Amino acid sequence: MRVLGLESSCDETAAAIVDDGRVVLADIVASQHEVHAKYGGVVPELASRAHILNVVPVVRAALERAGCSLAEIDGISVTNAPGLSGPLLVGLQTAKAMAWVTGKPLVGVHHLEGHMAAVYLEPDPPPMPHLALVVSGGHTSLVRVNDHAEVVELGATRDDAAGEAFDKGAKLLGLGYPGGVMIDKLAQTGDPTAVRFPKAMTAASTGAEFSFSGLKTSLLHHVRAHGIPEGQALADLCASYQAAIVEVLVRKTRRIAQRERLAHVQVCGGVAANSGLRAGLRAAGAEDGFRVYIPPPARCTDNAAMIAAAGYHRLLRGERAGLDLDAVPSLALPRPG
Repeated sequence: MRVLGLESSCDETAAAIVDDGRVVLADIVASQHEVHAKYGGVVPELASRAHILNVVPVVRAALERAGCSLAEIDGISVTNAPGLSGPLLVGLQTAKAMAWVTGKPLVGVHHLEGHMAAVYLEPDPPPMPHLALVVSGGHTSLVRVNDHAEVVELGATRDDAAGEAFDKGAKLLGLGYPGGVMIDKLAQTGDPTAVRFPKAMTAASTGAEFSFSGLKTSLLHHVRAHGIPEGQALADLCASYQAAIVEVLVRKTRRIAQRERLAHVQVCGGVAANSGLRAGLRAAGAEDGFRVYIPPPARCTDNAAMIAAAGYHRLLRGERAGLDLDAVPSLALPRPG
């Protein structure tokens, strides 16, 4: 089954063609980093306008690279939740228009389900069931993946996500947008023990929940007291800040993997590209005996191949969405019970 995927939930306009949920024939992404860089974050109205300009050229480029026509597509998969309402609607309306014109089946995909499907595009995907640590700009969750399209969120952040902590921290330090990449780069030459930062909700009693707002506030107070450092001192500060985020993510993941008796753990979302997190989880897996699966960095950030892969499994199950499929800007994953 050949699926066309569309992703436009935030600031990436993406289209991909994937065969049988495994083979990527084309994966085109139009980034908006230059549009939002001077504002230090995503401006929803500007993102929507950029999606309108980019979506048709991106779809055409994906079809051309895959060497197929729209008529040769077997199904259409689109992100319809969660995300920014304007950007979501651009991709959704485009997908519905193509489904209406071609008569091809349409299915909506939860953005986080898409991130969890990215690892299935790799040669050696994790077996079912397994644990997923989903870490992106707006989401931090631990999810039990029982099967394709059958997931249960065991816990999530109560305030800022890990990605927000990185981006807001970078903005505070004047590192630009997207800031997580810059913090990671500087952290690689810094001392992670140079500055002590709080690590919230790490006790076993807090379960699979996270909190990063206090960490961000702690960095703010540090900068107000000492100013923004330069050179090695800046690298040390970034390394310490990153280490605090990574420690919480790793500690929670290994504890929940043990609790759920899961020997396979995947990490996905934009923050999964962070070198410290990748190394920390692999080290924890080696100590605890669980195997870690992480997509390559290009598949950690928003892309449409993951949406096509997730949609494939829903289409395979016989799911179909009508042309009344709507955008849902805020939609949590299913919780236990």
